[in-house]
Amino acid sequence: MTAAEVAGADQADGPVVATARPALAILALAVGGFTIGTTEFMTMGVLPEIADGVDVSVPTAGHVISAYALGVVVGVPVLAFFGAALPRRAMLVGLMAAYGVFNLISAIAPDYRVLTAARFLDGLPHGAFFGVASLVAASLVVPARRGRAVASVMLGLSVANVVGVPLATWLGQQAGWRSTYLLAAVLALITAAGVLAAVPSVPGDAGTSGRKEAREFFGSMQVWLTMAAGAIGFGGMFAVYSYIAKTVTVVGGLERGTVPFFVLALGLGMVVGTWVAGELAAWSVFRSLLLSAGFGSLILLAYYVAAPGGWALLPVAFLVTASGSVLVVNLQLRLMDVAGGAVTLGAAMNHAALNIANALGAWLGGLVIAAGWGYRAPAVLGAGLSALGVVILLWSAVAHRRGRALPAS
Repeated sequence: MTAAEVAGADQADGPVVATARPALAILALAVGGFTIGTTEFMTMGVLPEIADGVDVSVPTAGHVISAYALGVVVGVPVLAFFGAALPRRAMLVGLMAAYGVFNLISAIAPDYRVLTAARFLDGLPHGAFFGVASLVAASLVVPARRGRAVASVMLGLSVANVVGVPLATWLGQQAGWRSTYLLAAVLALITAAGVLAAVPSVPGDAGTSGRKEAREFFGSMQVWLTMAAGAIGFGGMFAVYSYIAKTVTVVGGLERGTVPFFVLALGLGMVVGTWVAGELAAWSVFRSLLLSAGFGSLILLAYYVAAPGGWALLPVAFLVTASGSVLVVNLQLRLMDVAGGAVTLGAAMNHAALNIANALGAWLGGLVIAAGWGYRAPAVLGAGLSALGVVILLWSAVAHRRGRALPAS
């Protein structure tokens, strides 16, 4: 069972919201996933242009990636806690409108400080949109199809990494980095209009208790260990992804125009990895986590070796995100397993943990580059983070066997 199917199953007993166009409504929600996916990852591809534009070094410019990720981390629990009872269509439109405004501010930011603040603010709606959109999608179809509906929303994120991010990277190189954030603002406006036009009015859960869910969720040691495995282990991927442009051009000796091809390879790796993750999850969620984290550590070392080879890095970049995506999906399943009755919060907090990984990987990668160790050094750092993720997972397994509080996945 995939993460989407688990999320759909969680909503199986809820009423179906009547609409004559459920497919169109789900498409509108998937466009939101495409918008967020494009916006989150396109910064990596135009990081050198951003650095030049706001007159800072590339490692310093990498902090705008961390700022966005921290915004996601802050926004997920706050908005999930206070927004559960709000009408869901209105909340989706409001979240995407705010997303568009903060991207517009990013596009016109006069300096590095304003840009960093705008990226933090833009991260706030990220996780909440995915959480609410998944609930709405599940409510639009009969119980047997709810897993597919939620998966369709998440498909927008995968497509973004294959289509949206490479195109945004190319646009940023041709028309300047500010054009990428203008594009993101336009996509957000299209999403808000589509949701308003196609998604029916869906009430919030008036009987929900965010406080009760929070107590149960954050009181579990297994929750904290699982989130730590994601926040640290997945950071290895972002340590290299954040600086892919400079690795390709400075280390690999290729032209700047080749960067979108490497970004495309990273996106294809995510799509393939997500599919493989579902197959592996049917075998064993926990063993899949160990396998993907361990393989991720080895492939990051291979990234270090292949970087000077130019095009030889392309298949390795594909494998970096493929292994990372296996980790992401199975972390989602594991977190839902250990969340007890707080499944909704568990699903949302997965986004927070993974964006801590985003911030941690980009920040630490920038530190080793700034220390003079070169653009290959983040790969070695990333391998260490992935290995540490394996250690945390093993700690989780030992704690489970001692406590026997939850069934192993």
